[in-house]
Amino acid sequence: MPRGSKPVTSASGSAATNKPADAMVAPYVLAELADNVLWLTLNRPAQRNPLSSAMIAALTGELDAAKDDPAVRVIVITGAGPVFSAGHDLREMGPRPGETGAQRADRIRRILDDCARMMLAIVHSPKAVIACVQGTATAAGCQLVSACDLALANDEARFCTPGVNIGTFCTTPLVGIGRTIGRKHAMEMALTGDLLSASDAVRFGLVNHAVPGEQLRAQTSELAGRIAGKSAQAIRAGKETFYRQIEMPLEQAFSYATDAMLKGLLSTDAEEGTRAFLEKRSPQWGEA
Repeated sequence: MPRGSKPVTSASGSAATNKPADAMVAPYVLAELADNVLWLTLNRPAQRNPLSSAMIAALTGELDAAKDDPAVRVIVITGAGPVFSAGHDLREMGPRPGETGAQRADRIRRILDDCARMMLAIVHSPKAVIACVQGTATAAGCQLVSACDLALANDEARFCTPGVNIGTFCTTPLVGIGRTIGRKHAMEMALTGDLLSASDAVRFGLVNHAVPGEQLRAQTSELAGRIAGKSAQAIRAGKETFYRQIEMPLEQAFSYATDAMLKGLLSTDAEEGTRAFLEKRSPQWGEA
């Protein structure tokens, strides 16, 4: 069923355990749909919005629900409180009483695999996904920013991959970050664990724009609204083509993109858009 325009809270507050949601427990993700833009807010501010197994399950559920919802044309991911996301929950990664080393390794692998699936769900979503980074994003939280199609950030936000500071390495965050920014910038982040300023994040290509915090939501809404007014068919097909061809050798990429371009030019929305342009009117787009 299409979502309404009123706030819709995630029903997956306890999704990771498959238990009924407790009315006394705040949802891990808040969902609000307005003007065809779905805002998903990571809702554990006191814990710095960690990507725990429950948070990953909640966010993945919202992305899956939005995928085929015609009322959703753009998705915005943001966080409650001063931190966008501090990455994986280190407490969850630690050993449990009576757990063997192999059992712990299996449990952590499941969390990492689920996180990878969530990141891929963003990349493969037929909707444009925007990160609205209101505060610091670290480790897998920084990876979450890199997975989104676009990102706007509070100009006081900071970014880092600090695994090296605790004796590990942010290898999985670098999958997304290393495909978004230059390799030497990515390795500098990973090797030092230092905080990156919002202005440097823009310069490196991790973020599109850094804006004053009081303007962040309004500017994100304006950008999302402009995208929501475009052809959903074109965005669905074009986004898929972009992410596929970008990993291909040049000749293969041109061949693949040419086929996609031809299909796009022959689509019903392209025909409508062309007529609207010639008739000097607003196009009436079809469903995705």
